[in-house]
Amino acid sequence: MLQDKAQDLGRQIGQSDEYKAMKRTSEALGEDREAVALLTELEQLRRQAGQMIERGEQPTAEMESRLDELLGQVQGNPAYQRAIAAQDNFDKLMLRVNEWIS
Repeated sequence: MLQDKAQDLGRQIGQSDEYKAMKRTSEALGEDREAVALLTELEQLRRQAGQMIERGEQPTAEMESRLDELLGQVQGNPAYQRAIAAQDNFDKLMLRVNEWIS
């Protein structure tokens, strides 16, 4: 019985406007070549900086500058902004669902 209710809840969440918007904007972001390139470079540079910090080294000023520049470009990308807004709305829905379950 609980499994059936949980599966029904999962179906209903999957049919929600918030989930559909999140999925749609995420797919659109994945199709935006510029955004994907920026996000890929940002992640690689973050990983590099993290590895340097783990070794006790400081990332270079150039790395930090490039990270800031990339972050600004990513945050200014309309597809990224839509995806983040949709994710935020879905997260709020899931928070409400969890509160109702509690």
